[in-house]
Amino acid sequence: MSGLTPACHCLTRKTRLLCGALAIAINGMTVAVISAGEGVVMQRTAKPLLWVVLYTLVVLPASLPAQQIPTTSSPFVVPAGLEPAVEFWKRVFSEFSRSQLIFFDPFDMTKIYEVIEVGEDNRTNTYIDDERARIAAANGVDIERVRAQRGIKERTAAGIKRSGRYLAQIQQIFSERGLPIELTYLPIVESSYDMGARSSVGALGIWQFMPRTGREYMRVNSLVDERRDPIESSRAAAAYLKQAYDSLGSWPLAVTSYNYGQGGMARAVAQIESDNLVELIEKYEHPYWGFAPKHFYAEFLAAVEIGSNVSQYFPGLVLDSPVEMKEIEVKGKATLNSLVASSGLSRAEFLAWNPALAPTARILPAGYRVKLPVDRATPPIVTVAQVAPSARTTQAQVVHHRVRRGETIYEIARRYGASVENILQINGLRKSHLLKAGSTIRVPKI
Repeated sequence: MSGLTPACHCLTRKTRLLCGALAIAINGMTVAVISAGEGVVMQRTAKPLLWVVLYTLVVLPASLPAQQIPTTSSPFVVPAGLEPAVEFWKRVFSEFSRSQLIFFDPFDMTKIYEVIEVGEDNRTNTYIDDERARIAAANGVDIERVRAQRGIKERTAAGIKRSGRYLAQIQQIFSERGLPIELTYLPIVESSYDMGARSSVGALGIWQFMPRTGREYMRVNSLVDERRDPIESSRAAAAYLKQAYDSLGSWPLAVTSYNYGQGGMARAVAQIESDNLVELIEKYEHPYWGFAPKHFYAEFLAAVEIGSNVSQYFPGLVLDSPVEMKEIEVKGKATLNSLVASSGLSRAEFLAWNPALAPTARILPAGYRVKLPVDRATPPIVTVAQVAPSARTTQAQVVHHRVRRGETIYEIARRYGASVENILQINGLRKSHLLKAGSTIRVPKI
């Protein structure tokens, strides 16, 4: 998610769609804060052992099953003309593996020229361009009509498996705000529900917020970065998507704006004088309006179909067990040490339950929601994947990978369908930048 600029919010839909070049401050669109109820404001001098009593307690019902989406009532019907693209991305997500390169026609997604087994090692741009030229010549088409795409079946399966930890809570967040819960499958496209996912341009977390956009909806700074928290970032994503829908007037435009920006979408609508996404894909021209934003909505629809019908696309896949947690809103500034002492957890456990907090944080700001286990036996958020597997859960396979120069831990995680946090933990690394070229690391591959 990058470069998101709020489009102007006008009184009528027609006026709203034609004023896209303007941007205004977000009015009233802050992340929802749990009501204080009858909670008492905590004084800085309060004894640590009393802090739980003095905060507002909210238990997230992780035990609720993630909802299955009835297709007949879904607001996300495939637009006429987008069917080939959706079918193509469904196959990329669920049929083609990481070891396969798919060469297809980006202007006619029904045409797949060749699927080549290339192994899981990255192929150079020179290799890919040579193959494109060969395939174009063999089929009598221009080279622009040949594009390459890796399969991501393993990554998708691993992401859906991970989603079991907190998908029920995320769906509740969206449902409480009157939003379609199909939107909760957007992280399949963005991050495969990997909390540690970080893009090369700085997008972070399961919703891949950029720092600038993230600050509009949650806390993003050197000590508290709620993009890393799957619950807080989901509240932020819900706020963004609700605003985008209110501003742009349709879900195809709102979802696409998650990639292209609200302002960018409004300008496109104004220029083409149409709010039909398929017409925008066909007619709108802009240097930044390329393959990725044009296909973002089709990818999302494919993710919704697969996420709503997991057993059909990944038979036998068992989702991770839900993480049951409670939230306690800090009513006044409080020291991290006092909260740790009162929680009954070790400092490491406390930080594992609160991934938004940097280890160097000393003071938690008022309004921050502390995450704690409902049951002390429940593993923390960031280590759920490391618990001993149940009889129904497949044991992760550990492979060894030699780090190449310039290779990032996120690229390695995507390659093997693993999570960044699991790779860091199994190799005893605290930060991803500690990865060294030439070193060999272990990767827990789902």
